[in-house]
Amino acid sequence: MKAMNEVERWGIFELTLKGPAEGNPFVETRFGARFMQGPQVYEAEGFYDGGGTYRVRFMPETAGTWTFSTSSSCRELDKITGQFKVMPAAEGNRGPVRVKNETKFGYADGTRYAPVGTTCYVWHLQSDELQEQTLRSLQASPFNKVRMCVFPKSYLFNHAEPACYPFEGSPQEGFDLSRFNPSYFAHLERRIKDLSELGIEADLILFHPYDKGRWGFDRMSAEQDERYLRYVMARLSAFRNVWWSLANEYDLMTEKTEEDWDRFFRIVQEYDYGTHLRSIHNCRDRYDYGKPWVTHISMQTGDVKAVSSLSRNYLKPVVVDECGYEGNIHKRWGSLTPEEMVCRIWEGNFRGGYVTHGETYARGDSVLWWAHGGTLHGESVPRIAFMKRLLEESPEEIKYCTARHDASTLEMAGEHYFQYFGPHRFAFREFTLPEGIYKAELIDTWNMTVTPIGERLEGSFRIDLPAKLYYALRIQRVEVENAETGE
Repeated sequence: MKAMNEVERWGIFELTLKGPAEGNPFVETRFGARFMQGPQVYEAEGFYDGGGTYRVRFMPETAGTWTFSTSSSCRELDKITGQFKVMPAAEGNRGPVRVKNETKFGYADGTRYAPVGTTCYVWHLQSDELQEQTLRSLQASPFNKVRMCVFPKSYLFNHAEPACYPFEGSPQEGFDLSRFNPSYFAHLERRIKDLSELGIEADLILFHPYDKGRWGFDRMSAEQDERYLRYVMARLSAFRNVWWSLANEYDLMTEKTEEDWDRFFRIVQEYDYGTHLRSIHNCRDRYDYGKPWVTHISMQTGDVKAVSSLSRNYLKPVVVDECGYEGNIHKRWGSLTPEEMVCRIWEGNFRGGYVTHGETYARGDSVLWWAHGGTLHGESVPRIAFMKRLLEESPEEIKYCTARHDASTLEMAGEHYFQYFGPHRFAFREFTLPEGIYKAELIDTWNMTVTPIGERLEGSFRIDLPAKLYYALRIQRVEVENAETGE
């Protein structure tokens, strides 16, 4: 037996045991553990990691002493007990991201979190050199969430075979869908840890429709689907930076029914004791995001203005995880100008939601960020970083104002007003604000400049504007003693 004596809060406790290797332990051996601290009781399934090795993992929510007790259909894995100490979280460990209210997310320790995401579907299945380049690119970027697949992907610009597969077997001989390939999942875990060290959430896509029988991972039986989901939960639920996306474009997986997706959600909900975020991404048809097991909305739409109505209807945070891609490929969805990409991201955020970035520039090396990672070539990324900084400067309480229909507005009434004009070229704006003194700043979202245009505004007033594309306006209340300087 190998067990950790000490782990930090929201870290990964792991118990490793030796057991039978004969037969098919993935199917034949039941193994798990109960973790206890006072009234808190959690149950976690264990998993077979190959070579007669069994592991069970746990992410403790609170500091102090925890005890555990295993249960198994195998005698040598059953009724093993022990304890471990949970220390305070280390610097940079803020716990998993969870839903804070109807429109916002937050870390478990209460720290503010707003997703500024990107998409790199199978970056972790590329060459080691390209994977390391992706991590360097992410480190230098504003992104704090990455959408990525668990399974390999067969699609446009994605024709190469991965170095290994999630199940035993090969494309030539076929795959044994009852036997997982532990090394495949161990590599995925290493990359999730790498993202965690960069402060980036891994939004893991559990199913996708692009296989189309090439490997058969999209056409598994109900029993195989459940075994796969439970294996992933057992291995990855202890990672604090994981989100679950049940599928990418779930409605294109015609072999699955709405009842299947409901069942998948319930399986994930039951076996993920860490209660990570759960959603599902669509192509055309929308899943019923009002169902209780859906924590937030994950949408594909080019109409990011829909964010405000979705938020109002579902009372859950809305993430447009696919609004299109900045790029130059021969597809409509992958040939947005950088200006349009930036506009959509600003618009969605200023309607109270969040919009994920993507990039599909076809170059001589056939490496596209959206699929493979590597190097970012587009012009939108620094402008997304600019937006992120400005929003982080805003009060956390700021929210979408439904009363201001002519410009997307985030506000904290009487304190902070932030409007995005997008394609509208206003020559001036008129305001009537609560009693107080305000300052105004003109923001050029493309050239990334902030220009003071009024330092002592009160009551009803007019602000002249340059009547150009992609501008924003920020108005902030100032203390009386600072009104002369506008500080």
